[in-house]
Amino acid sequence: MTFWYLTAMGPLADYQRRIVDDDLDELLGDLPAIALEGPKGVGKTRTALQRANTVHRLDDPDELAIAEADPARLLEGERPILIDEWQRLPQTWDLVRRAVDDGAPPGSFLLTGSALPDPPPTHSGAGRIVTLRMRPLAMSERLQTATVSLGELLSGDHGPVIGTTDLALAGYTEEILASGLPGLRSLSERARRLQLDGYLDRVVDRDIPDDAGVIIRSPAALRRWMAAYAAASSTTATFEKLRDAASAGHEHKPSKNASHAYRDALARVWMLDEVPAWIPSNNRLRELGQAPKHQLADPALAAQLLGAQASTLLTGQSSGPSIARDGTLLGALFESLATQSVQVYAARCEAKVGHLRTARGRHEVDLIVERADGGVVAMEVKLARSVAGDAKHLTWLEQKLGDRVLDRVILTTGPEAYRRQDGIAVVPLALLGP
Repeated sequence: MTFWYLTAMGPLADYQRRIVDDDLDELLGDLPAIALEGPKGVGKTRTALQRANTVHRLDDPDELAIAEADPARLLEGERPILIDEWQRLPQTWDLVRRAVDDGAPPGSFLLTGSALPDPPPTHSGAGRIVTLRMRPLAMSERLQTATVSLGELLSGDHGPVIGTTDLALAGYTEEILASGLPGLRSLSERARRLQLDGYLDRVVDRDIPDDAGVIIRSPAALRRWMAAYAAASSTTATFEKLRDAASAGHEHKPSKNASHAYRDALARVWMLDEVPAWIPSNNRLRELGQAPKHQLADPALAAQLLGAQASTLLTGQSSGPSIARDGTLLGALFESLATQSVQVYAARCEAKVGHLRTARGRHEVDLIVERADGGVVAMEVKLARSVAGDAKHLTWLEQKLGDRVLDRVILTTGPEAYRRQDGIAVVPLALLGP
């Protein structure tokens, strides 16, 4: 073995198993190449290292220089071969894709990427490289307390919903601020805030220029755009409102092209995790809104950008750019936390997540989890312990779609999971899992 190969000597002793590990265990026996993509710090490399026998680290300048001189060496070594931060050498994607075309066996390649390079690879990799999105830790990964399965809710069996939790509002607030980035969770509050601030600075100063290949002419303006997206968490704020918030106090607003460039740059490094509008096939619903619901990759990043702490969130205070929202900032960030978790669980269930809002805002369902056959679980997210009578939008959707609505759920901060007399499942977020 030369210095070029770093062989993983079995699983890391302190590794925390993730939900995506089940996907990898299932798929590596059938697929020759899998890409794990997501923002920096979510654990992509550590997860891939549990399986890799050969590792090429392209974020190491020396290894990158060798790969640039002889890219074919990336395909050499005992398999599975992990190519870490592949976007540093974008031709890696096409190199692996051609190896798959040439008959690479299952379990040959793992790629991890923290950005989408600009320009992208010449081939999408469709049919050759399967991409899995990796997000920050979901609540069930953090707490290991889940008693209610999203997969069972998607079955439509309306089985019993049970479980209790001691986690209350203050605990959920701490989970918002603690971050789902594994490396930050053991830090003190002050150290965590400093690390989050450094993380955001690196996104602007290093990750976007180095990984996505995008030149940022005004780092301060990009930071303001991140803060505007943070303030817009769990809303469908328009482009114009985001631009106004990002340029408040400045004489000149950025052009539309410049503004879109900021958004695209953030999307390329997976800082944005927008929830698309759900438009059902064979649509029986009229005047549905098309706008996505804004979310950052981790609600802790949104809180840091807005200068929010537990004391300000719990007393209903807001700071940062002004974006109209229904309810408090804590409510918006709790929905962000719930959304992040549901997206992780839905991916395991091979389901998609969207949101529903009629064009005039008369009806709104926070999360729609859709199976491949069109059946849905409709979810409302409530920053409350008690939700008596608070389900009119879920009832409206079931009346419109009938049996297509497999189940209705209200996610809460309460202590107990149960079914109401009207069949709606009330589930504390701490008790929901895949």
